[in-house]
Amino acid sequence: MSSSNEGIAPNAGRLLWAGFMAILAAGVGFSIRGGILGDWGIQFGFTQTELGQITGGGLVGFGIVILIGALLADIIGYGKLMILAFLCHFLSAALTLAATPLFASSGKDAAFQCLYWGMFLFAIGNGLAEAVVNPLVATLFPKNKTHFLNILHAGWPAGLIVGGLASFAMVGKVRWEIQMSLFLIPVVLYGLMCMGQRFPKSEASVHGVSFGSMLSEFAAPFLLLLLFIHAMVGYVELGTDSWISSITGGIMASKEKGLLLFVYTSALMFILRFFAGPIVHRISPIGLLFVSACFGAIGLTLLSKADTVMLCVVAASVYGIGKTFLWPTMLGVVSERFPRGGAITIGAIGGVGMLSAGLLGGPGIGFKQDYFASADLKEKSAATYERYKADGTNSFLTFKTVGLNSAKVGILADGGKELGRTTEVLAKEKRTDANHEKLVAWWAGAGATAATDKPVVDAAGLVGGKSALRVTAFVPMVMAVLYLLILIGFKAKGGYKAVSLDEGKKA
Repeated sequence: MSSSNEGIAPNAGRLLWAGFMAILAAGVGFSIRGGILGDWGIQFGFTQTELGQITGGGLVGFGIVILIGALLADIIGYGKLMILAFLCHFLSAALTLAATPLFASSGKDAAFQCLYWGMFLFAIGNGLAEAVVNPLVATLFPKNKTHFLNILHAGWPAGLIVGGLASFAMVGKVRWEIQMSLFLIPVVLYGLMCMGQRFPKSEASVHGVSFGSMLSEFAAPFLLLLLFIHAMVGYVELGTDSWISSITGGIMASKEKGLLLFVYTSALMFILRFFAGPIVHRISPIGLLFVSACFGAIGLTLLSKADTVMLCVVAASVYGIGKTFLWPTMLGVVSERFPRGGAITIGAIGGVGMLSAGLLGGPGIGFKQDYFASADLKEKSAATYERYKADGTNSFLTFKTVGLNSAKVGILADGGKELGRTTEVLAKEKRTDANHEKLVAWWAGAGATAATDKPVVDAAGLVGGKSALRVTAFVPMVMAVLYLLILIGFKAKGGYKAVSLDEGKKA
C-alpha cells in the first residue's frame, strides 16, 4: 500500500469500515422507505406531496443534526456521538412502527405525525453518524481525502442495494413494518465495530486551530459558493432518489422493474466510488464534478423522454454515473481546500445538502408530480379528476395545486381487492374504521367507471413523473456551468491544489 493510502492510526481501517456501515444503515432505511411509500399512501390515504413531506422530514433532520454535530464533534468526542447515533436509530424504529395502531385509533393526521417524526429521529441518528465519519476519514487519510471519502460513501449505494433488493423480495408479501426494521442490522454492526476504539480529533484540532478560526472560514466566498452548489447536489441526488424507483416503475409499467433499476444504478455507484482516486488524479476533483453534473443533466433529460424498458435502463445508467461522485467529491474539495475548518466546514457542506434534499428536493419533486399529473388528468377527463382528486390543496414554496389521492388511486390500481380484503378483516374482528368506511362509500360509486378511469389516471401519473424529471434536469445544468467557471478559475491560477496545514495554503 502506498503512503498516500495509509491511515495515520493503527485502527484507521476499522474506523473507515465502521463509518461505511453507518452510512450503509442510512442507505438501507432510505431505500426501503422509497419502496414502501406506496404502501403508506394506500394504507393512510396520503397524497404524493404528503408522502414527499414525510421523506423530506427524514432528510431535514439529517441535515440539521449534521450541522449541530459538526459544531460539537471535537468538543463532545467522536465516540460519544456515535453512541448517541446508535440509540437514535433504535428509538426511531419504535416510533415509525407505531403508525399503524395510531392510525386505527386517531386517524390519518396521527399516522402522518408518527411517520414524519419517526423519520426525523432516524435522520438524527444518520446525521450524528455523518457528522463524525466525514471529518474522521478526512483526518485518518490526510494525503488522499477525496479517494477515501468516496470509499466511505460507497456505503450509501451499498445500503440502497440491500434495501432495494429487500423491497423487491418483500413488497406485497411482507408488512412494511418488517421491511423498515431491516436497517437495524447494519446499525448493530457499526455499533460493535466502534466498541473500544480510540477516535482521533479533526485535523484542525490537532494543529491547534481555535473554534473561532474554524468559523472564520465561512467568510471565504469560495466556500459559500460550494455550499450553494451542494444544496443543488442534495436536491438533484437525494431528492430524486426519493422518487426515482416509483417514476421509472411507472415508465416500465412495473413497480418491481423500477426497484430493480434502482438497485442496478446503486450497484453502478457502489463500484465506481472505489475508483474516484485515479480519476481525480487525472482530471482534478473539480473536473470530475463538472463531468458528473453533465451526465446527471443528460440522464434526467433522457429519463423524462424514455418510453421503453431499454431506454429507461440506458437513461438511468447515464444518470447513475452522473450522481456517483458528486456528494463525496464535494466533501473532499471542502476538506482539501478548507482544512482549518475541521469538522465544522465539512459538516456544513453535508448538512446543507441534506437540508436542501429534505426541504426542497423530496417535497418539490413530489409537488411537481402532483402538479403535472393533476393538470393532465383535468385536461383529459375533468370528471375523473373530480373523483380522484385529494381533499385539500398541496403547496410548495409559493405554488399550489390539488393533487391526486394516493389511497383512491391505489384502490383503482388493484380494482378494490385490498379494500375488500380489509373490509373482511374488520368484519371478522368486529371493528370499524371511519377512514376505511369513507373509501368504501366512495368506491361504491367510483367503481362503476373504473374501466374508463384507470387508463387516464395511469397516464396522468406517468406524465407527472416524467415532467418532474424534465424540470429537475435544469438543476445539474446550472451546477455544470458553475463547476466549469470554477475549473477555469483554478486553471488561471495554475491548477487545483489541496491546502496543507503543515505547509501553509497553496493556490
